[in-house]
Amino acid sequence: MKSLSGYFTSAFLKKRIKNIEHIIRNPIGTQHQLMQKLIVYAKNTEFGKKYGFCNIKKYKQFSERIPISKYMDLHPIIKRIRKGEKNVLWPGQVKWFARSSGTTNTKSKYIPVTKNSMNECHYKAGKDMLSIYIHNHPKTKVFFGKSLRLGGSFELYKKYNTFYGDLSSILIKNLPFWAEYISIPNKKIALISEWEKKLETLVKETLYKDVRILLGVCSWLLIFLNQLLQTSKKNKIDEIWKNIEVIFHGGVSFKPYISQYNNLFSNSINYYEVYSASEGFFAIQDQKNEKDLLLLLDHGIFYEFIPMEEFELPYQKIIPIEKVELNKNYAIVISTNAGLWRYIVGDTIKFTSLSPYRILISGRTTHYINSFGEELIIENAEKALHMACIKTDSIIHEYTAGPIYMNQKNSGAHEWIIEFKEPPKNLNNFRDLLDEELKSLNSDYEIKRDKNIILRPPVIYVARNGLFYDWLKKQKKLGGQNKVPRLSNDRKYIDSLLNM
Repeated sequence: MKSLSGYFTSAFLKKRIKNIEHIIRNPIGTQHQLMQKLIVYAKNTEFGKKYGFCNIKKYKQFSERIPISKYMDLHPIIKRIRKGEKNVLWPGQVKWFARSSGTTNTKSKYIPVTKNSMNECHYKAGKDMLSIYIHNHPKTKVFFGKSLRLGGSFELYKKYNTFYGDLSSILIKNLPFWAEYISIPNKKIALISEWEKKLETLVKETLYKDVRILLGVCSWLLIFLNQLLQTSKKNKIDEIWKNIEVIFHGGVSFKPYISQYNNLFSNSINYYEVYSASEGFFAIQDQKNEKDLLLLLDHGIFYEFIPMEEFELPYQKIIPIEKVELNKNYAIVISTNAGLWRYIVGDTIKFTSLSPYRILISGRTTHYINSFGEELIIENAEKALHMACIKTDSIIHEYTAGPIYMNQKNSGAHEWIIEFKEPPKNLNNFRDLLDEELKSLNSDYEIKRDKNIILRPPVIYVARNGLFYDWLKKQKKLGGQNKVPRLSNDRKYIDSLLNM
């Protein structure tokens, strides 16, 4: 029976490939049909009536009538929806809200999650993720075992007759039967709110299961896998789970962790990246040996893009997908089947392919350092750190960076706090290599570093073991999609960590 259920699951998911291939052949038509579908669906909502959705037939009307929004623009409206008001941004009552910390002026963001967005975006993307994997690995046997999900550490809370919590908790709570059947742990364990208690319970629950798929944020998965080895007294994960085959990861860059993951396994394992957030499931790695991600164009999200050189200018250009260019940084703007209209997500991406549309995540519109005109983004930092580690035989566990501001005596600098898994033998050499790599990757940084007039060499502090874990714990952000802010344009995170 076990083999038979695996066979039918695999056969069902293979059918999704035909749909994906159809969308790849007709991306622009798919997106504009989706825009019209969203407009028609929401035309009788308060928002739809305000902006005349019933008359919108073309993208030009859509873009001229509906304003661009950030979370703070929608915060008062979402507060009303959380209190039970219906038909505001999306038809009917919205019951679920994904709570996330963000870069806004509010302590938490509450992102609406509708039944439409769960089924037509998140779960549908989950099917496509598995379908792509089957397509790339036709001899796979992942469905004859279990899929281990490492979800968020927030339980679901009820307020105003609606529920809020970590997105993964909402998705686990509402899982369709096919996903629930192959997933462990059970919902009771998966929704434990205290991360350390969940970690202990999860290790005991999964130690002797036939786990073949892992899903989660790679930084938290790494903590779990190391705890699993410690408890089992084994040296490698595939001594515990002999049929482990693939890790689907997202949330943070995998680059700083890749060597640590490789050391956990005796045999090679497949890594596939996904790009999902509280606002939606955006992209999936669709090629075995490539790192760019296939943008999902038929999952309830209509995309627009702002060239980063125009971001937040008074008359910034906003373009649909057919007008994007290769290797150019864009801020993402989305309209979704959860009622987010022309909403700036906060991530930046660049297109690596226009047929099909594939992307790389290049950073955040707010997570960057630009205190001196250097425009340092996460993509620069990740590549530079990666090369410095290779050249010094070191491994980074966690890091963050921010500015040291100029004063009358000194020019500015970037301050880095780095927790190493394997520290470099010579920290000054590591610093110089990092500096040179950043210069080679970012011409603005290179110019500002000229003769130390504006920027001095980086300042690096080596963090004690567990500093970032303790910091996240203190912030009550253990587990789930919580992550260490990599770059900040102020000293809020740097000073908080230095105080610990």
